[in-house]
Amino acid sequence: MAAPFSSDGAEVMQQTVIPAGAGTRPPDVGIEAFYELERAAAFVSENGFTKVALQFPDELLSDSATVAARMEEATCAKMYILGDTSYGSCCVDEVAAEHVGAEALVHYGPACLSPCRKLPVLHVFGQQQLDVMRCAEAFQELYPDLQAHVVVLSDVAYSHAIDNLASQLQPTYPNVVFSQLASKESLDLAQPICGLVQQFGRRFEVDEQHGLDNYTMFYVGGEGPELTNFMLSWNQCSFSSFDPKTGEGRWETLDVNRTLRRRLYLVERARDAQVVGLVVGTLGVADYLSVLEHLQGIIHRAGKRAYTLAVGKPNPAKLANFLEVDIFVLVACPQNSLLDSTDFYRPLVTPYEMEMACNPARAWTGSYITDFRHLLPGAREHVPFPTRVSEAEHEPDISLITGEMRATRLYSAPESTSSSSVTCRSHSQTVAQISPAASFLESRSWKGLEKQLGQTTVKKAVVGRRGIAIAYEDEPCG
Repeated sequence: MAAPFSSDGAEVMQQTVIPAGAGTRPPDVGIEAFYELERAAAFVSENGFTKVALQFPDELLSDSATVAARMEEATCAKMYILGDTSYGSCCVDEVAAEHVGAEALVHYGPACLSPCRKLPVLHVFGQQQLDVMRCAEAFQELYPDLQAHVVVLSDVAYSHAIDNLASQLQPTYPNVVFSQLASKESLDLAQPICGLVQQFGRRFEVDEQHGLDNYTMFYVGGEGPELTNFMLSWNQCSFSSFDPKTGEGRWETLDVNRTLRRRLYLVERARDAQVVGLVVGTLGVADYLSVLEHLQGIIHRAGKRAYTLAVGKPNPAKLANFLEVDIFVLVACPQNSLLDSTDFYRPLVTPYEMEMACNPARAWTGSYITDFRHLLPGAREHVPFPTRVSEAEHEPDISLITGEMRATRLYSAPESTSSSSVTCRSHSQTVAQISPAASFLESRSWKGLEKQLGQTTVKKAVVGRRGIAIAYEDEPCG
């Protein structure tokens, strides 16, 4: 089978598409080792795949053509190069892979390890160098107590060195637990068994009598959304970290309680909201459609309106176009869902925060859920919406933000938003009555471009000005 990428083609792509040296691969680490070509080729050949998508983050695209050419030579399968998704580099782009008919996907670089819906996926993280001896020394400096109960976590790029780190520390630290990458995320939704923790693609077992909340977390890696996600999810634990790039260990100074207070403030904003925008932040994470349906149900039962928006990667300019929306819910992977919305016209919350605002049966327990799959029926964190609404839940309460009274309107069954039997003289009035967004649009002085057929005078075309904006031909010089 002829490979579509030759060595000459690889060189041309590197020279014309991505500047040389733009990747983050260490210069002293070869392509074979960094991209684990032998393991990736075995994954393709042993499963008999003939079309495979290779997904690279932007910083590794400079090596993409070379990797694809070598993979085709080793497997005789056709390779397709994919870039980042519209939402981030950590998620698998199953949609783009399906466009080319790929049977499997190899994902390179940092990954959130969220389970995919359809395609088999092999993750190649890119083995970043770790000074194991220096990391062990930093650990000993942070934990002089040899009986300390510690869970060692790591960035996926350093997971290859965790076994070496364990061999250095376990002889003297009997209560230190080292997490491993879990082979399957499906068990993530099951009830915990005998101290076994499986979350965010990691797996480790703690002393059930000691309790996970009494452990300290030691993270190998730099600052980033992964560490923030861990600290919010296990917010009862203290955290320390070792940055392999600086060789320094430290106790994390991020004020988790302050961050949680900010998130709880957003929950209160969600309780005040009447119109909710569900922003689709992923197309590849398993069960994202189920959680959208779940959110639509609880939002409606709380007496609010929900609109689903697919805008790609959200930014303030995009979401500012939806002025009628009071708050947005970002449905994304755990690492991308904790978006700082201080620059946005309206705040963004997570599915868990929206459920706290809508579901009266869900109370704040001190734990924080960033993986939306845990909210679905059958998951260990699922809390059913109450089937009957008590009189107390109908009583109004006071908004902690505006100080005004708000009525709690809970519905037991979905209502139809339209009816063919209803007629009205004014179509716009009918739409405004059933849709707060349409009502908001009616109150605007500018409603967008209008045809105004028959209201505009027809004129002949005239010659316009010539030249460029800073110097038209009919303008005087000087």
